[in-house]
Amino acid sequence: MTIKAFAALCDCNPQTLRYYDSVGLLKPAEVDSWTGYRYYNEDQAVIFVKIRNLQKAGFSIDEIKELLNRDDLAIAQAFDDKIAAAEAHLREIKTIRASYLTDMSTIKEKINETRNRIIADIKSYNPEEEFGMERTDYEAMLTEIEKCMQEAAEYSEQIPSFGNAFGNILEYASEAAPETPDFRTDPAFTVVFEKHGWSRVKDFLPEFASQESGEYGLDFHVTEDKYAHAIAFSNTILSLLLAANEGKNRTFRCNIALTADGANHFRLLKKMF
Repeated sequence: MTIKAFAALCDCNPQTLRYYDSVGLLKPAEVDSWTGYRYYNEDQAVIFVKIRNLQKAGFSIDEIKELLNRDDLAIAQAFDDKIAAAEAHLREIKTIRASYLTDMSTIKEKINETRNRIIADIKSYNPEEEFGMERTDYEAMLTEIEKCMQEAAEYSEQIPSFGNAFGNILEYASEAAPETPDFRTDPAFTVVFEKHGWSRVKDFLPEFASQESGEYGLDFHVTEDKYAHAIAFSNTILSLLLAANEGKNRTFRCNIALTADGANHFRLLKKMF
């Protein structure tokens, strides 16, 4: 019978039969080499019913192909296995649902703890010795950071980059945050300034503070005493760079890592393309 007649027998659309043919589930009994018309046998309707039911039950194309060569007992067992898997998945969803509120509460507490720890570390930091930054200016930076974090808490969002407080994109990366994009290995970034063996950033800050608009990466490898205050360190230098480049369209990312040789190292990289 023609594909149209066979589709009527199976109560389906001819397009469904063409699809089953294309994926190798149900080939026509005959294809006219001259016209390309497909013809089916009535017995193939039984195969169609198997395919349709297995597909509705969620079996994949490959699974259906395998089951078509099995007897009804094997197919019934496959349905039982599918039901068991679905019930297990349903139990898992119910378990997740039961723990959802607890998990949400726990992560919010962790966010608050992290936020408070960051603020406490920044507040206890003295930027004058390292950067020559006046305490009044530092307090103003603290106010902006706390405001930024408070807004994040109110809207239940992830702690944003501190640059949002200054209207810029600032990213703080550390060895504990490997998911942060590493500009150090990005071929688009090129070293435009570097300093090695220094003691304090303020001694060479004027040499690189002013930069043209663009995207930059600050790569610090510092001694343990500086790394202990990595977050405060990074936010202070970024705040100073923003102030020195006010009005420019620029983005800064900062990486802080422990030095390997006991000396302090710094590289400024710029995205060139």
